[in-house]
Amino acid sequence: MILVRAVLIWMALTIVTAAPIALSASSPLLAWRDPIYILAGFAGIFAMTLLLVQPLLVAGYLPGLSGFRGRRAHRWVGVATVVSVIVHVLALWITSPPDVIDAFLFRSPTPFSAWGVIAMWAVFAAALLGVLRRRLRLRPRHWRRYHTALAAVVVAGSVVHAMLIEGTMETISKVALCVLVLAATVKALADLRIWTYRTTSR
Repeated sequence: MILVRAVLIWMALTIVTAAPIALSASSPLLAWRDPIYILAGFAGIFAMTLLLVQPLLVAGYLPGLSGFRGRRAHRWVGVATVVSVIVHVLALWITSPPDVIDAFLFRSPTPFSAWGVIAMWAVFAAALLGVLRRRLRLRPRHWRRYHTALAAVVVAGSVVHAMLIEGTMETISKVALCVLVLAATVKALADLRIWTYRTTSR
């Protein structure tokens, strides 16, 4: 029974993360896009799927990846998220530098740009906080709260960013992915209760 449950969980995660990418790959809009622009889009979609995996890992929901294994996988998925965001932004820069500059300066006429930039800086800040964890000499509970607050900004900004964009992502799968990302994040925060009690150092 435990094995069956584990298999079902991994199958479900594979489906909900692969479906948005697969459906986006079949979008007719890709026929009019440059390869570098397509790369930018799929890097963003991939980063969004990773945001679903992150809270599942840190909360130990995935079979075989609880405890230390889950935290280590969480770090590597975090690295993959940072790389995906960088690829997303660099590819958009190559496609249209003025649009990226306007987005960075929060003067873009498209509302989704501002949310994307906010989420991007939060991703970088969360990653930097992870790298500098020991050097900053923060208490574990404080570090977790700062890191979690940044992660919440990443999720909120990314979801709004994705929902406001009308592009290659298929609507139903996009909405489903965004809802699952929010639900997984809220569930993990509720179960870990980072804000309500003192945690011990790992």
